[in-house]
Amino acid sequence: MTRAEIGKMGEDAVCRYLEERGYTIRDRNFRIRGGEIDIVAQKDDFLCIVEVKTRKLDAVESGMEAVTRSKMKRLIRACYIYCEKRGIGEHDYNFRYDIADVSYWNGHITDIDYLESAFDESDHICDEIFGNDHYSW
Repeated sequence: MTRAEIGKMGEDAVCRYLEERGYTIRDRNFRIRGGEIDIVAQKDDFLCIVEVKTRKLDAVESGMEAVTRSKMKRLIRACYIYCEKRGIGEHDYNFRYDIADVSYWNGHITDIDYLESAFDESDHICDEIFGNDHYSW
């Protein structure tokens, strides 16, 4: 399997996982220059930005460990642009950044470790993205 096929397999599995738990998938693979949101899901008043990391069962680095500070900044920036393009205001939802760590073996998903609120828009991350003048909607 190619990296793209493995990634899609993991994202498909996470979409099913979320739908089984009452989430609505609003978007997949929202791309901007320099970043991408794998899944945008909604449940109640939460809009969840989901980063999916699919790894072999015996991988040295977990998917959770693979989401670096740099990746977090790109996801936050992509979320702001997503909301701007979709006409979503900052008070329309509670925003949450989740990570799905998907394990597979022999082309089959073996486990999904889903972490809600894996990180947030703390001031120091936003300052690094937007400077001292925080991005406003």
